[in-house]
Amino acid sequence: MKMYVKLSILLLLIVIGLIACSGKNNKEDDKSDSSNEATIPPKDLPDAFLAGDFEKIYNQTSEGFQSQLTLKEFVQTTEAFHKDIRNYSLVSTMPLQGMSEYLWRNTKGNKGLRGIFAEDHTIEGLQVMPLTSNKDTDNQYTENTYQLPMEGEWLVFWGGTNELVNYHYATVSQRYAYDLVIQQEGTTFKGDPTKNKNYHAFGKKAVAPFDGVIVSSENTISDNTPTIDTNTEQPLGNHVVIEHENNEYSFIAHLQEGSLMVQEGDEVFSGEVVGLVGNSGNSSEPHIHYHVADNEELQEATSIRIRLTQDREPIRGDMTEGFNLE
Repeated sequence: MKMYVKLSILLLLIVIGLIACSGKNNKEDDKSDSSNEATIPPKDLPDAFLAGDFEKIYNQTSEGFQSQLTLKEFVQTTEAFHKDIRNYSLVSTMPLQGMSEYLWRNTKGNKGLRGIFAEDHTIEGLQVMPLTSNKDTDNQYTENTYQLPMEGEWLVFWGGTNELVNYHYATVSQRYAYDLVIQQEGTTFKGDPTKNKNYHAFGKKAVAPFDGVIVSSENTISDNTPTIDTNTEQPLGNHVVIEHENNEYSFIAHLQEGSLMVQEGDEVFSGEVVGLVGNSGNSSEPHIHYHVADNEELQEATSIRIRLTQDREPIRGDMTEGFNLE
C-alpha cells in the first residue's frame, strides 16, 4: 500500500533485488571507460542482458547506482540470474516521476526484470527478481462483478498476478489488490510533494464498487505527510469494508480523515460515494487501495481475484476507468 514519490525511496524500499539509486559515485575505480559506447535504448535492455553485455549495461547506470554496486558484483549477480533465460517479453511501461519504467518477464514466467531510465537513457535503477505463481487462487475469481471504486480515469500503480507488477501479491490477504493514482504529465503531484493537497488524487471521490452493507469503517485517523511518514500501526487508515452477496468483502483504504459519508450498518449501492481519497494508514502518498476478500477481518482474510466490468484486467502501468458519476 506504499507508493513512494521520490525515485530514490522507491528503488530502495519497494523492491528486493539488484537495485540502486541516484547519488554521488565514490567508486570511480570500478567504472569502466564508456565514453565511446553507444547507449542501449530501454527496449533493448533485455537483449543486452541475454547477450552478456553486462559491463556495457553497468556503464550506462547512474553514478549513484555504481556507488552502491561494483562492476564485479553487478556481473556476478546478473550473469547468474540470466543463466537459464532464453528471452524476455515486455509486460508494461509507465512514466515514473519524470522517468520511465520498463518491466519484462521471461517465457517461463518465473523471472522478472525492471529498468528505470532517465530521459537521456541513463539507467537509474535495475531489479532482477524471481517470480512465483499461485495458480489455484489465480484461477478463482469473485462471484460478483465489480467496478473499480473511483470516478474517471486512473493509473494502476500496483496490480496484477505477480510481484513484478503487484507488490501485494506476496501477501495472501491482499494478493489481488489494486493501488490507484491520478497521473498528469508523468507525475502524481504538482508543486511541493510533501503536501497532500498537491496530489491529483487527494480529495477525489471513493465510491462503492458494488451493492452491499458497511460492516467496518474508520474516519478519525490523521493523513500522513507524503514522502515523510506512514502509519504502519493502522495499515488501512480511514477505510470502509463493504459486505456483498456471496460472502465477498470490499476493502477501500487510505481515505481522507473525516471524509466518510457512511457508517457501519449503512446499505450502499454501486457508484455511491463513501468518502474521499486520502493518505492515511500505511500509505506514502494519496491513492486508493482496493481489494476483495472472503472475510471482513484483514488479517484473517484471503484475497480473491476480482472479476471486473472491464473487458481487460488492468495491471501496473495501465490506465483504467472507474465510474461515470455525471
